[in-house]
Amino acid sequence: MRKVVLWLGLVIILAAVNSLIIGKQHTLANGRVMLLDLAPRDPRSLLQGDYMALRYRLTQAIESITASSTDVDGDAVVRLDKNQVAEFVRLHNTNEPLHEGDYLLHYRMRGGAVKIATDAFFFQEGQAATYNNARYGRFRVSTKGEAVLTGVCDADFQWLSQPATTPAQTVSCQDEKI
Repeated sequence: MRKVVLWLGLVIILAAVNSLIIGKQHTLANGRVMLLDLAPRDPRSLLQGDYMALRYRLTQAIESITASSTDVDGDAVVRLDKNQVAEFVRLHNTNEPLHEGDYLLHYRMRGGAVKIATDAFFFQEGQAATYNNARYGRFRVSTKGEAVLTGVCDADFQWLSQPATTPAQTVSCQDEKI
């Protein structure tokens, strides 16, 4: 009986992990491209090596509205400008429908700070100078608002490091095909 419970628990854990992976892969393949304007960032961690601590200007608008010390999960309604940069519209009320051109972006409030997807972008050690000009975080966002960071871009919407999945030619961060 003990072995059955152990194997059943293992199967459940593996199924849950695989469903999360499949969901992220679906978002990467089919999600809408959305750029988030970066707030000041810190490109160094003594314990983790080179990485960029990401903060987004959009989170400042959410924090100003939801001044709460409790942990909260929610969705922001954003609208994309002509460059696919997300602009905060309002917090989403589940009873209120989305308007044409509105998209959801899921956030988590922890310790009074709003977090969207990830708050760190890791890169190869010694490459910090490459990322000093980072201006936008590039995401793929599902219809439910779940975001996956795919890279960072400069002010001219050019990749600061081209993703491994893109062809060798120069591709803009705004390109939907990546």
